[in-house]
Amino acid sequence: MAIAKSEFIWHNGKLIPWDDAEIHVMSHVVHYGSSVFEGIRCYAPPAGPAIFRAPEHMQRLLDSAKVYRMDVDYTRDQLVKAMMETVASNGTWPCYVRPIIFRGYGDAGVTALNSPTEVYIINYPFGYLGGESEACDVCVSSWTRIAPNTLPAMAKSGANYMNSQLIKMEANLNGFAEGIALDVNGFVSEGSGVNVFVVHREKLITAPLGNSVLPGITRDSVLQIAHDLGIPIVEQMIPREMLYIADEAFFTGTAAEVTPIRSVDKINVGTGAIGPITRAIQKEFYAIVRGEKSDRHGWLTPVPLRTKQPVERVRVPAAV
Repeated sequence: MAIAKSEFIWHNGKLIPWDDAEIHVMSHVVHYGSSVFEGIRCYAPPAGPAIFRAPEHMQRLLDSAKVYRMDVDYTRDQLVKAMMETVASNGTWPCYVRPIIFRGYGDAGVTALNSPTEVYIINYPFGYLGGESEACDVCVSSWTRIAPNTLPAMAKSGANYMNSQLIKMEANLNGFAEGIALDVNGFVSEGSGVNVFVVHREKLITAPLGNSVLPGITRDSVLQIAHDLGIPIVEQMIPREMLYIADEAFFTGTAAEVTPIRSVDKINVGTGAIGPITRAIQKEFYAIVRGEKSDRHGWLTPVPLRTKQPVERVRVPAAV
């Protein structure tokens, strides 16, 4: 989908017009992929716009920058405040928020330590992915997930997503909504930009971080919801064949939220219908972020109201 412009973008401490957010072609990030970023939802519950797990996202952004030796002049709380300022100034929600830190115009070589660090926060209209009834057909990718000793999988960096692009494009060209990558040892890792959960014999199973898994914020939220609902949780290595014999499976992520998987490699997951555990987790997740239930874990950070311009809720394909 085409990106709908907002009025302002936050850049290094101040709001600038959308069309002024430009970088030089010789910026380090263009040539070497030296960026870290986040993807965050701002929901529109009845009480007003609220950003989903804002501190956790900004902490992961700073953690990613630290791994790549990027010096950042802003604290987590300052970045959270800047994100709220950006959303409020643009007056647009529900929306997607994209904070990004990258190495700018400076050194021309691989060593990036003398290139300046640029910080941007962008937000633009973004509706709900498709709703609780949607499910998708996926495949196991021929592309292996990056190994921990090649690129750090716990850092959400732009370079990592070249691997993700290969996974996603291969899946889409073969008629699937998403691909699931295995790690270097052949165990289930994650999708192109989503974490994977399976349900087997009434237990909720997901791969540990050691399987080249990004520590997803939605992943963590689903684990907490499952705990609240009394669903047994297991973090363990998942062999490929578990995807075929699972009773249920689903993806989690900022864009995906909680997206059920109908089939893997054209083998139905369970009966091919959305299972009761997936449905229960979906229901609880959406009830919290939409303000239908109490925000008991403090996941929603309210955005100060200025001019309210609610965005029509749109339905987009369930590809994640």
